[in-house]
Amino acid sequence: MSPYRQPHAEHGVNRSSWLCPDEAARERMLDMDARVRPYRQRTFAILAVAILCSATQTGWWPLLFMIPCAAFFATGDRMLPRVKRPELVMFTAWIGSEVMIAGAISLAGKHGIPALSWLAIPLITLSSRFSTRGVVAGVGIACALILAVAFGVDPHAVVQSPELVLAPLALALCVAVLSTPLMRSDIQHRSDAVIDQLTGMLNRKALGVRTHELAQQSEVTGEPVGVIVADLDHFKRINDTRGHAVGDAVLKDVAYLLRKQLRAFDLAYRLGGEEFLILVPGSDLEHTVELATRLREAVATSLVADNLAVTLSLGVGASERNHSFDYATVFAEADAALYKAKRGGRNRVCASDPQADQAALAAAHALALADELQKPGGTPALA
Repeated sequence: MSPYRQPHAEHGVNRSSWLCPDEAARERMLDMDARVRPYRQRTFAILAVAILCSATQTGWWPLLFMIPCAAFFATGDRMLPRVKRPELVMFTAWIGSEVMIAGAISLAGKHGIPALSWLAIPLITLSSRFSTRGVVAGVGIACALILAVAFGVDPHAVVQSPELVLAPLALALCVAVLSTPLMRSDIQHRSDAVIDQLTGMLNRKALGVRTHELAQQSEVTGEPVGVIVADLDHFKRINDTRGHAVGDAVLKDVAYLLRKQLRAFDLAYRLGGEEFLILVPGSDLEHTVELATRLREAVATSLVADNLAVTLSLGVGASERNHSFDYATVFAEADAALYKAKRGGRNRVCASDPQADQAALAAAHALALADELQKPGGTPALA
């Protein structure tokens, strides 16, 4: 049993999906997609050259399928920062690419049958992005498309020469089987490097790739990015008076409460000790302040360590809309606001803009008022 109590903790909030079991897996997926993106474009170029070289026999029509194939991924890249389940967008784009490749092969007629092995190419990336279920689903889709195209284009040739379909099927299965342990090993090693073992949150090492990606996305979309820096108040006192076991339990449950308040694509990091950082894509300063207020309230009303209240001080910053996201600048603003919150008495939210500070006070007032009204027979306690 935990060495402290959570009077109002709510469980059962599940941000997992059949493609990503947890938020860390989702972050790894986004990280891998950012790494794969430039090489994916080169793969499209190689396939286009192959089509051009065989155009005298297969015709030019297959090239037209490469355009929507690239469009699927381009659209998915723009949608990733805005959706709760980015893995669903990515898997949909992956299916679209397989369908487009199958369509290109179909247009080539019987001359395109040898190109069925192309449907195994996208399978290489499945294991690095999705859960085992996602890999199995992808392999099933690829094999179904191989069979559909082969029998749909020239069933007589397939019956006469089964190797025309057996070879690409075997290739697809072998690619999936061999790539899965290799990718899982790489994922495990990278997870050990970027995941905080105590809280399960991402650590400081994981920040670099994500902030760079957010900067690139903000240049394209014009959307702002919010940054919250949070620090547990008087955490040293908890360790000194209650022991490190209680301190570790507090850190783990604070991490849980923070993640529970976030959207699937918001990212929470433990920077070290009792300091946390949250990246909020698509959120301006006002909305980031509102989120920070909810985080402060969630911890303040849920955690008590051996009769010692657990509270957070939070500093907030955000980039401006239609401006690129400069992480170093916004973090410095949020960090300065955090120290302002500590100097102001702790257990509060401060922002880089004084007007946003007023919004934080108003939001705290509204939350306190809502809590009072929810109590049996409750009446407003604040004027």
